[in-house]
Amino acid sequence: MKSKRGEAIEAYPSFFFCQWHNNRQRVALELAMIKDNIARIKATLPEGVRLVAVSKTKPVADIEEAYRAGQRIFGENYAAELRDKHPQLPADIEWHFIGHLQAKQLKYYIGFVSMIHGVDSVEHLQAVEQAAAKVGRVVDVLLQVHVAQEETKFGFTPEELLSLDGSLWKPLEHVRVCGLMGMASHTDDVERVRADFRAIKELFNHLKASAFKEESAFCELSMGMSGDYQLAIEEGSTIVRIGSSIFGARQYAN
Repeated sequence: MKSKRGEAIEAYPSFFFCQWHNNRQRVALELAMIKDNIARIKATLPEGVRLVAVSKTKPVADIEEAYRAGQRIFGENYAAELRDKHPQLPADIEWHFIGHLQAKQLKYYIGFVSMIHGVDSVEHLQAVEQAAAKVGRVVDVLLQVHVAQEETKFGFTPEELLSLDGSLWKPLEHVRVCGLMGMASHTDDVERVRADFRAIKELFNHLKASAFKEESAFCELSMGMSGDYQLAIEEGSTIVRIGSSIFGARQYAN
């Protein structure tokens, strides 16, 4: 007759197999969800609007699944994470840096990044120029504008952008200013969010017709995330940055 301890020991392999099987099923379901989410979101995007899949804190396996689903543009917020993921993934991925720009970290991604969304000061624009010159590249950037109610967000004020002239960017040989990036106020007030996006679009139109009227590359407007991208598209966005609606909730290290 077996002791209770002996029965428990014999049950261990079965228990761990069940756990392993359940984990595999969970992972398979999560990966299938990524594919379905991308298809669903892309079906809502009008022609001319590009999707940046925001993959910050997500494992390489999740990005690979999105890639297999046809997604090619990915956005990262953290320089070191982007540096580490880049060599593990297909070479034809178009990487966008969408986090807060720090000049000392440009070296991590300046050699391969396709677009930097958050150039929020003249100093940072010049820092990108210097870093790109060192690696012999021309890097596309968006000027970040701050119209939201939160003071914690970064960016040029509309007044600062309206005062710009070509002497700021025309001498730069390794930076191409392609448009604006902005975020709406973090609020449930839909009309407030819409008003913020509309203000960014109006600023873009003004700059396109004045300071950048001879710059064909100035054509992009990066607005809208998981919770508000449809409003952003209605107000003129050409690039939407969507993370949680594709990959699920963010995963942060403890």
